[in-house]
Amino acid sequence: MTQIAMLGTGIMGAAMARNLLRAGHRVAAWNRTAARAEPLAADGAAVAGSPAEAVAGAEVVITMLKDGETALSVMAEAAPSLREGQVWAQMGTVGLASLERLAGFAAEHGLTFVDAPVQGTKQPAEQGKLIVLAAGPQDARGVLGPVFDAVGARTLWLDESGAGGAGTRLKLAAVSYAISLTSVVAESVALTKGLGLDPALLGEVLTGGPLDSVYLQAKMKAMVEGDFEPSFAVRNAETNTRIIHEAAEAAGIRVDVNDAVGERFRRVIEQGHGDEDMAATYRASFPA
Repeated sequence: MTQIAMLGTGIMGAAMARNLLRAGHRVAAWNRTAARAEPLAADGAAVAGSPAEAVAGAEVVITMLKDGETALSVMAEAAPSLREGQVWAQMGTVGLASLERLAGFAAEHGLTFVDAPVQGTKQPAEQGKLIVLAAGPQDARGVLGPVFDAVGARTLWLDESGAGGAGTRLKLAAVSYAISLTSVVAESVALTKGLGLDPALLGEVLTGGPLDSVYLQAKMKAMVEGDFEPSFAVRNAETNTRIIHEAAEAAGIRVDVNDAVGERFRRVIEQGHGDEDMAATYRASFPA
């Protein structure tokens, strides 16, 4: 049983907190919008009024926040209650540009920093079937093993340097695939409709063939039915395209599809659908 501070209880963080509680861990949960953390009290979490309150007494601090700047800001608020030796698992998608500052903050406060973003969205988070992409020192792995086991189907330990960002690097490649594939599906469904056919016919062509996948079926169904309940919101996906672009540019790599996907997401946000699931990139193919 580990005492855990969960900083950030949005779609992913709340699901992860519940799985940690089910596994017998003690969780102090905090979210900037308190209403998102308060329902966790019914699951047994202690709902904290501030980041500092949440991390007081914690063995493990988890940040599941929208970007690196937010993670750094929240940890700065937590600083008065941080203590040397705590393990900080950074599990959001923060980008490489922020990672050095996050690791530097950890070193300054005597924290053991582990870069451990997760692959997966709402449903696998709720089911405890995320893939944890972790990089950090050996002495943190014993503490984090049961924690990661509670939220994920498996943990892929990449190297011993959290500051090196191997987890974040792999996460950017994986999320680039997911958001790009979503937009490819969206354009194909939209084109089917635009050419005067029932979009469901596209499913009949692809289902059971070499191009079929569980992911294709889920996103295509959402688009055909117009069901855009957020699993991974357009707004967050758009942020990811910018993080991916920055990392690729620094590496001298062109990511043309990612950049085009970002334009689609921004168009959907301008149409007023930024809080819908990223499958709503389907809407970008039509006039507002």
